[in-house]
Amino acid sequence: MFPMPSAESTPMRVHEPEPVPPTKNDPVAAAGGELIGGPLGRRVLVGASWWTPVRIVVLVAIGMFALGLVQKAPCYNGAWFFGASSQYTHACYSDIPHLYQGRGFADGLVPYFDKLPGDMDYLEYPVLTGVFMEVAAWLTPGSGSIQHQEQWYWMVNAGMLMVCAAVVAVCVARTHARRPWDGLLVALAPAYVLTATINWDLLAVALTAAAMLMWARGRSVAFGVLLGLATAAKFYPFLLLGPLLLLCWRAGKWRDFGKAVAGAVVAWLVVNVPVAFFATDGWLKFYRFSHDRGVDFGSFWLIMAQKSSHPLSTDTVNLLAPVLVLLCCVGIAVLTLTAPRRPRFAQLAFLVVAALILTNKVYSPQYVLWLVPLAALARPRWRDFLIWQACEVMYFLGIWMYLAYTTSGDAHKGLPTDGYHVAIAVHLLGTLYLCAVVVRDILMPERDVVRQAGDDDPSGGVLDGAEDRFVLGETAHAPRHAAHHGPAVEWGHQNPADGPL
Repeated sequence: MFPMPSAESTPMRVHEPEPVPPTKNDPVAAAGGELIGGPLGRRVLVGASWWTPVRIVVLVAIGMFALGLVQKAPCYNGAWFFGASSQYTHACYSDIPHLYQGRGFADGLVPYFDKLPGDMDYLEYPVLTGVFMEVAAWLTPGSGSIQHQEQWYWMVNAGMLMVCAAVVAVCVARTHARRPWDGLLVALAPAYVLTATINWDLLAVALTAAAMLMWARGRSVAFGVLLGLATAAKFYPFLLLGPLLLLCWRAGKWRDFGKAVAGAVVAWLVVNVPVAFFATDGWLKFYRFSHDRGVDFGSFWLIMAQKSSHPLSTDTVNLLAPVLVLLCCVGIAVLTLTAPRRPRFAQLAFLVVAALILTNKVYSPQYVLWLVPLAALARPRWRDFLIWQACEVMYFLGIWMYLAYTTSGDAHKGLPTDGYHVAIAVHLLGTLYLCAVVVRDILMPERDVVRQAGDDDPSGGVLDGAEDRFVLGETAHAPRHAAHHGPAVEWGHQNPADGPL
């Protein structure tokens, strides 16, 4: 007979927390679950199927992305090329086919190095986005009419952006290990589907989502590298370092914050320095364009400008908009350091990016992509998420109907200026509503659906379960919270991402 292992020689099994099924704690999810047979019962066998939550979330995301491509069919079949207003009345506009020729890709010009004809002397996108656009141009057949090439260019970009959408879905589903089904918030978000192929924002969104996943896994350097790459594709991911600074300050995790900052700076420099050195004017174009750009669509600044007989100058707005962002960040800092319980990283990440969106001098409809993954992690509650998404869909339709009105001549087909102002207000109010709910969760952590399930900060990495080291005000006398569910896995048990719906 084989000897029985002693207690000392047997590895200790740490019980893995049970997955959180949304159909049991979210009324909207429970109602939606009735469409596929209702919530799972007590005797269901979980984990024995290939259909794990993450795989389902990814397939749903790809399916919804494909529906978004179908929604662009009227433009693909001619509206991009034969009529300025028809691409707006069909709400299928995309920058991608227009910029194939407009930014020199059809002529083989190299972004940042080759000067463009006309007023737009260089490509006005960050370096990593420019690389993405150039790779798509390499994969686009150069034969046939320019219309045919533009159609191919859009399809190639759509395929590459679909990969980015799948990455976002996987990362969101795995960031909160006990809540993989929250990834469906991203996969099924209507505004996400409608705006995915308007521009190239999904590249930065995917890198940011991957960075969030790395931080949740405790990999500070990998988080920094991915965040630096995301910032090299779009400016907004850089803002996440602010909330991370506050949280690491409160928890005393300076070493991990330092690793994250170092990784981000190095990654950003590796991408940008070669272009900045060899093509300085082209590299500066993005920053000059962002500074010189006037008040534009989607912002409350536009409402003020169109309602005023003496609108603010671009220089004044360039001064006031950063001041408003800074004031919002100060408020977030005070909230973070005085909250009764240290906020979750995803909550603060959502708030700081929302602050930029609300105060910026332009809000392009695809900017909603920045917030969708963060919203799914910050407030994974279907009711609030769908209220916000309904507001964003209304804005999506509003901007295209307004552009149809302004480009249809005397026919005036579409939405007049006052109607467009209402659409902007709806977008702003919807975003403010979700911000208010997140702030309430921070001030009243017992209302936070993530913490109601017994978690502390699943997206917080080293912050998850850490005790406070620095707080302000009366919170300093509050009991420390260390509700930590460690990452250890019980032998022979399934991954939490294989849990029930």
